[in-house]
Amino acid sequence: MLTILGFAMIATFLVLIMLKKMSPIAALVLIPALFCVFVGKGAGLGDYVIDGVTSLAPTAAMLMFAIVYFGVMIDVGLFDPVVRGILRFCRADPLRIVVGTAVLAAIVSLDGDGSTTFMITVSAMYPLYKRLKMSLVVMTGVAAMANGVMNTLPWGGPTARAATALKLDAGDIFVPMIPALATGLLFVFALSYVLGRRERRRLGVLTLDEVLVEETETVLVGSGAGKDVRRAGGSGPGADLPDEPGDEGFQGLDPDRPTLRPGLYWFNALLTVVLLTAMIMEWLPIPVLFLLGAALALTVNFPHMPDQKARIAAHAENVLNVSGMVFAAAVFTGVLQGTGMVDHMATWLVGNVPDGMGPHMALVTGVLSIPLTYFMSNDGFYFGILPVLAEAGQAHGVSAVEIARASIVGQPLHMSSPLVPAVYVLVGMAKAEFGDHTRFVVKWAVLTSLVVLGAGVLFGIV
Repeated sequence: MLTILGFAMIATFLVLIMLKKMSPIAALVLIPALFCVFVGKGAGLGDYVIDGVTSLAPTAAMLMFAIVYFGVMIDVGLFDPVVRGILRFCRADPLRIVVGTAVLAAIVSLDGDGSTTFMITVSAMYPLYKRLKMSLVVMTGVAAMANGVMNTLPWGGPTARAATALKLDAGDIFVPMIPALATGLLFVFALSYVLGRRERRRLGVLTLDEVLVEETETVLVGSGAGKDVRRAGGSGPGADLPDEPGDEGFQGLDPDRPTLRPGLYWFNALLTVVLLTAMIMEWLPIPVLFLLGAALALTVNFPHMPDQKARIAAHAENVLNVSGMVFAAAVFTGVLQGTGMVDHMATWLVGNVPDGMGPHMALVTGVLSIPLTYFMSNDGFYFGILPVLAEAGQAHGVSAVEIARASIVGQPLHMSSPLVPAVYVLVGMAKAEFGDHTRFVVKWAVLTSLVVLGAGVLFGIV
């Protein structure tokens, strides 16, 4: 019964948000609360929610201060050269813009943190998508898939969890998987090319004088004043913009915004490098690092109290939306775990693996990792389910390291799971609907995961 109700709860949640019948926050809170009563454990709802909130509180704190930190870095102009470089490459060609999104997300993902990847990628690409009236879910989908493949880096989380759960070396898991993961990343680039061609057919290859924005808009929440774009060669504000896209006039972020701090550019760059290095080297917990980083960035760049308050207020909407979503997701995960639904679901899936598939447990693990890491947290899958799969595999002569390698192939889909806080940063900053993002990305992310798994089998890795 718990198995059926668990799947029913997840299906109900996904259907309601994809049909836009409920907001994600409301669905994450009300649906699990209702199902908790259905299973006869309503009395334990409070404990389940508190357990879920306790487990996700560090993540919420990290996201809150990471948004403030990177928001300040965007405000002061740290990423302006990156934005200008991407704009010069992408110009006003939708195909180049989509491919550029995938490449940028993959590069920034080297820091191992999905939230920072999405903040930097969206801050750079959102102005182009919005001004050229491109599909925002193409941006969020491509960024999520590229980050999902790169999330398998040893310091990204899943590989380290698999190594810890099975008492293996992370290098033994990751290094042999590089050819398969590289194939998956190339597939994401190829897919972004296809999606870009589709956007190009829909919109055409535009030039700046064809881009008309009817009203001034802020290109990034809290980034300061937006930039008004008019037809080049016309009269009025913006008439002096250059005809060629990619020139200095086609900026992603307002080059004259009052928050710029060019004299502190190298300080901010060094601070960011030190922060990311400390995060990768695990000198301090990530929430503590971002808390210290945000406080230092605000103090140095905006020494006057009113300016600091203004910057915090400018990013308050993003902070509230994302942290609210994380705590709402804590209700969902708390009920799944507390009622035992997630354990029954996993046991049912593993128990229904045919006996004849025993010698192919690595392949089975790879296939199961796609839905299980979407419906479960990485901690739940890698520490709760993976040891069971590894034990079953070893009974049929399949090594634990092969099982561990196969277990990371589901990450391209996992990064769009409603249980992943970073995805709310992505859709929130892109001003996209979570249901639209889910409806668009699931099929492509599943295909990407299957490509990684297929490449692993083909290369004899899995």
